Amino acid sequence: MPRPLWAGAISFGLVTIPVKIVSATEDHDVHFHRVHLADMGRVRTRKVCELDGEVVSQDEIGKGYEIAKDETVPVTDEELDQMPLPTAKAIEIAAFVDAGTIDPVRISDSYYLAADGQVAAKPYTLLRRALERSSKVAVAKFAWHGRERLGLLRIREGAIVLHTMKWPDEVRDPQELAPREVEVGEEEIEQALQLAERMTIEDLSGFHDEYREALENIIAAKSEGKPLPAPADDGKQEKGEVVDLMAALNASVKQAQESRGEDGEDATVHEMRPPKKTTRKTPAKRTAAPKKSTASKKTAKKAAAKKRSAS
Repeated sequence: MPRPLWAGAISFGLVTIPVKIVSATEDHDVHFHRVHLADMGRVRTRKVCELDGEVVSQDEIGKGYEIAKDETVPVTDEELDQMPLPTAKAIEIAAFVDAGTIDPVRISDSYYLAADGQVAAKPYTLLRRALERSSKVAVAKFAWHGRERLGLLRIREGAIVLHTMKWPDEVRDPQELAPREVEVGEEEIEQALQLAERMTIEDLSGFHDEYREALENIIAAKSEGKPLPAPADDGKQEKGEVVDLMAALNASVKQAQESRGEDGEDATVHEMRPPKKTTRKTPAKRTAAPKKSTASKKTAKKAAAKKRSAS
């Protein structure tokens, strides 16, 4: 079992469950040393007192809080351990809530709670089964690393998991980040849902850290004096390029089908076209017959009178 990070107890009403906190995750990152580029010597961080300029060892370093300029109050670890706080040595369950009401943004690190000794076996099992049979999770408070924290208890494969949580006032309001209102067509939404359906999987175990893998290849090539791997083409569009949303969705669905071994023939959906504008035909103007002017009528009458008198 990994090294315990904290030892205490879960307080569940009048029930006490001795537990140890064990990290639920592992760090697989590639870590670098800081080096002097001229000779590859390690560059160390020295802890120096700003008053006398002397290098200070770890056992000479303590905690202090600045209450005013040039006035600092020392606070010892023993004083922090003896604070009159109910959660100083206990994970105190304060309430139970529906699991679906917890905003994932508030969840931080994850830890396993291991039963500490045989005396903890029965109450540990009792709490585990109570959580398994309900759709609820336990909200708890506990003190750790110099502050009181909010936690969430749930069950994972028979073990009680503790998730540290952000306090409500620690989560920023995202309203200012939301884009302005834009119109999205139903066909676009349906196509996005089709893409999500094509990309749905049941097992996440196939994912791996490609960045770490590429970094390890670079380190291996440099250590063996080989050429560095060629950079991959990310295929990203140029900044500012206008995207045809429906074309991008159609291409994405087709790509998702091909990656799953499907033929992709039915990937294309109806393209969303703007409704045709109906041009209202203006009725042709009737060409009015040219009206004979009054002067023309008088001229014609005079000509007819002259003919009669001449005869």
